[in-house]
Amino acid sequence: MRRLERGMTMAELLVAMSIGLVVLLAAGSLFVWANRAFAAQLETAAMDDAGRYALEVVARAVRQSAAADWERASGGPDPAAPAALSGLDAHSVPRTGFAIDNASPLAINGSDVLAIRFPGSGAPPAGDGGSLDCAGFGVHGDEEGWSIFYVARNAQDEAELRCKYRGASNWSSDAVVGAVDSFQLLYGVDLDGDGAPERYLNASSLAELDAGLALAGATAAQREADLRRRTHWKKIASVRVALLLHGPVSKLDSTRQVVHALFGPDYGAAHGQADAGTWLPEAELARLGDPGRPARDGGNGEPRYRKVFATTVAVPARAR
Repeated sequence: MRRLERGMTMAELLVAMSIGLVVLLAAGSLFVWANRAFAAQLETAAMDDAGRYALEVVARAVRQSAAADWERASGGPDPAAPAALSGLDAHSVPRTGFAIDNASPLAINGSDVLAIRFPGSGAPPAGDGGSLDCAGFGVHGDEEGWSIFYVARNAQDEAELRCKYRGASNWSSDAVVGAVDSFQLLYGVDLDGDGAPERYLNASSLAELDAGLALAGATAAQREADLRRRTHWKKIASVRVALLLHGPVSKLDSTRQVVHALFGPDYGAAHGQADAGTWLPEAELARLGDPGRPARDGGNGEPRYRKVFATTVAVPARAR
């Protein structure tokens, strides 16, 4: 007689369960990998958007250094007026307080400071909208506007590019972009007056050139006025801006050997030691091999995706 078989034996059941678990584990791993890849892609895209936005904000502020209130201006700019552009190497500034006074040398990865002053326009208190500081607030014609860019830590102890401005009653600052590793500047100096820069120097080199001027005047005030007339900060024809941002963690071991040259390998090899923050090894940024240091700014012991955003902004002739 034909024997009827029903159900599964124990061996068959165990084999089926094992195969199902392997398939489930593979599908789960694939799902986790895809989710991480999607999150990393989003972070990288956000980093790209933030870098381009930051460069646009800084470039717009630099060009605004040549602004003028034509209703009040007569006979051109005052030669003894302070320079529209100024800056500091490897410094940070306090959130409050006048302009870049009381600057601190405790900069994040040698980040620089850029200060831009420009005239307001229109009637108080908000002006006519023709002059805006880096935070987007209007500056009226009875006061001078400021846009100051620097790197500082926020309440979560993460580095960010900040914009300092003068408000109605006090000075304040707001974040422009976060996840910042370094903010660097070079200034193209037009020494022969043809409108094109002959040399690109950092703020410290410009200060040394100004210190070497033989100033005329019998009093300190007269010498200060002569310095304002002849300062090399009024010979800036262009500004090179470089910003290093970090994104998600990279699993590629090759990134450990990467060196981020914010102004290119030639400048980094020649001036990387003297100009702090322009030549940054990935191993130093990630703080590899030093578990005792705090994990912040992307330095959690693993290399991260990092990208240099750079641009060169031509300074309008009126600002010079």
